[in-house]
Amino acid sequence: MNQRLFLVGLLSFTGGFTSLMHAEEWTKFQCGIAGKIDAAAVPLTWSESENLRWKVEIPGYGQSSPVTWDGHVYVTSISGPKKETCHVSAFDIQSGGKLWTRDFKAASEAENNNYISRAAPSPTVDAQGVYVFFEGGNLLALTHAGEDRWSRDLVAEFGAVESRHGLAASLEQTDDRLFVWVERQAEPYVLAVEKASGKDLWKVPGIGATSWASPRLIAVDGQQHLVLSAVGSVTGLDPATGQELWKLTGLKSNSTPTPMPAGDGRFLIGATQGRGEGDSGKAAESNGLVAIHKTAEGAYQADFVWRSKRSTSSFGSPLAHGGKAYFVNSTGVVFCHELETGDELYSSRLADSSWATPLGIGERVYFFGKGGAVAVLSAGNELEKLAENATWEATAPAAAETGQRPQFGGPVLYAAAYASERLLLRRGDTLYCVAVSQK
Repeated sequence: MNQRLFLVGLLSFTGGFTSLMHAEEWTKFQCGIAGKIDAAAVPLTWSESENLRWKVEIPGYGQSSPVTWDGHVYVTSISGPKKETCHVSAFDIQSGGKLWTRDFKAASEAENNNYISRAAPSPTVDAQGVYVFFEGGNLLALTHAGEDRWSRDLVAEFGAVESRHGLAASLEQTDDRLFVWVERQAEPYVLAVEKASGKDLWKVPGIGATSWASPRLIAVDGQQHLVLSAVGSVTGLDPATGQELWKLTGLKSNSTPTPMPAGDGRFLIGATQGRGEGDSGKAAESNGLVAIHKTAEGAYQADFVWRSKRSTSSFGSPLAHGGKAYFVNSTGVVFCHELETGDELYSSRLADSSWATPLGIGERVYFFGKGGAVAVLSAGNELEKLAENATWEATAPAAAETGQRPQFGGPVLYAAAYASERLLLRRGDTLYCVAVSQK
């Protein structure tokens, strides 16, 4: 294992199985380890000529987050006019050198355009290898050398994946299982799969509402709940059985942001103005802090601790960091709240809206604009802008005419990850690595 800035393992117990978070690695979508990083190891500023260690082109196009393990960076992507080819690629985190790429025939095809998700579900990784889900229905596991472990065609097993704008739910994991959420238009489902074999552990019906969010494990009283956000509600499932534990209803436009942990039994929920189904005019009050607790009868219940008065979200999820809650709306305005009370501390317009979830690192918060501009703010009570970085030149590449890249103002920054003293920035067609040192 490579040396890391920290070696912290969080062991939690749920229904007889364990979940070990390897805090030195970025093992899944919105991994949540950033708050443990020494900010001195992360660049405050970068550009094409400063603190950029490497950048590499990715086969095809993808919207998923990179994940890391022991010096490897894994990314997924798709290519072809009908998204007929799925790619899994591994790169060396120190040099950016390609280690391997595997190509797979998509289980089902859909037009490759800006309006349907393209390799949006992020993979997970552990000591045994990398686990990958594509929106076409491919679910598979590979070793760290890129060799086959097991693969499944969920379309052949459970029917076509038909969903407005495609699927975007990333994989969630514990030590022994994966959670796959297929919120399709007809007969949606949530699936728990054994990581060692790929076999089903349980399968339950999905929510039955529009969602592009990802399932999220939230710690509750020494256990965990699998939390799912879909328009109109947030639902908690028992990860051991799939049984519904609680449901919070009455939400608006909570179709895209993923619930974000904010302490034991608590999470931030985001909703986006003008997204999803139904009345979006009250989207602000569906953004806020939710707490899960047991009733006197021993059942679980979830309720808002506080609701936002005017903060809304975009594609990126809210962030809890340093006793603050951050939301970025669709026009690029960041709202900072006291996490405990919900009191708004400030709001300020950034260069762009964030499609990637912000990272809180020490006394800094990094906001990843969809056009590549990354703003760094102080994590204090008052607004203090520390830096703004242009990850790439603000002009659309000539290759945009190929139809493989978004046409909404140029390339898009979809995700950020951190490992091995490297900050990794995922564009649809390119992976960037920035770092303070040359190590």
